[in-house]
Amino acid sequence: MKLKHTAGLALASFALSAGALAAELRIDGFPDYDSQLNRILPAFEAATGHSVEQLMNNHGDHHNKIATNLATGQGAGDVVLIDVGFVGSFVDQGGFVDLTDRFAPHASNYAEYAVAQGKGGDGRQYAVPVDLGPGVMYFRRDYMEDLGYNLSDVMASWDSYIDYGKELKEKHGVLLIGNAAAIAAAYINFNVEPGNGLYFDADGNSIVTSDRFVRAFELAKEVRDAGLDGNISEWTEDWYTGFREGTFATQMSGAWLLGHLQNWMAPETAGNWGVSHLPGGIYGSWGGSFLGIPKQSSNPEAAWSLIEHMISAENQLAGFKNIAAFPAHTGTYDDASFDEPIEFLRGQQARLMFAEIAENVTAVEPHKGDLIAQSLVIQTALEQVLNDGMPIATALRNADAQIRRRVR
Repeated sequence: MKLKHTAGLALASFALSAGALAAELRIDGFPDYDSQLNRILPAFEAATGHSVEQLMNNHGDHHNKIATNLATGQGAGDVVLIDVGFVGSFVDQGGFVDLTDRFAPHASNYAEYAVAQGKGGDGRQYAVPVDLGPGVMYFRRDYMEDLGYNLSDVMASWDSYIDYGKELKEKHGVLLIGNAAAIAAAYINFNVEPGNGLYFDADGNSIVTSDRFVRAFELAKEVRDAGLDGNISEWTEDWYTGFREGTFATQMSGAWLLGHLQNWMAPETAGNWGVSHLPGGIYGSWGGSFLGIPKQSSNPEAAWSLIEHMISAENQLAGFKNIAAFPAHTGTYDDASFDEPIEFLRGQQARLMFAEIAENVTAVEPHKGDLIAQSLVIQTALEQVLNDGMPIATALRNADAQIRRRVR
């Protein structure tokens, strides 16, 4: 592939389209994406004459800000980074520029399921994928093969995974995972029935009392009741400390967690980590990011040229190397860098696994009520089961009733 040649042509087209109309742009996002932007923006600014300011907030504050910007019609950047968990509800609010025609020449080069996730209920493209989150299991090698465990046997099923955790706790005093809630989230996200969304069926009806949710809660409860997790909230100092000190043996996530681990969360643990498929070999997406242009932008054409720069094959690969943001551009998957061993993962050729998962993920249709349902199911109902002892059926029935009231 001639990635540099392709990127050069793209930059040339930006310069031609922008001409003398240099714009001052702002992109709103969240870490660690600033590390990627710091590397790729100079070439864009030099080629186009545009200047780009970054406004970075932590993940939660960033998305709260976008919600406020959309509600008030002001304050948003020219380009915004959107986590997949928010994209469905955000684009259906009608505050984003329709990118269907602009993205059409590129769409076939991007993961089909991610392209679908960036569409609104009207089938138009309002957000374009910039990275994917192939769902994986990061595990501590010093608690796995170094102790004589066989990874394939451990990950054969959810039951074998939990059995490993019980033995690990009993014999070595090591927790299986930081928080059992991640197990429920993984099961819910990666076992979606054909035709259904995460929390709603094709007709928009809540399905949170179905067998998928019951089983997810059962697995998480078994882990909590057996004392196999630390009840540690994710993205907190205690969680980061757990990674650094080896408090727990595994963590489910998207491939992108590698970038956080090696860049700032636990760089001193290099060589102690490996990555595998999730229990039972299930495929799914854990995270992923999109780019959109709020209608508030006074420079939508220049904003689109910035998006084109960010989703080019060359910069998709740069993001993969810089922050482990897995490319949404499927044309990059035959690049030689995918065969390279990753030192942080003890030389594992993990990118090949990430690509294989990404190419086998089935699209799950987003719904405008996903954020509400996720909050009621994961933040409320699951916490009631794990922390307060509420029966699973009761907690899910309550969540279902509230979802039906709040999502019309």
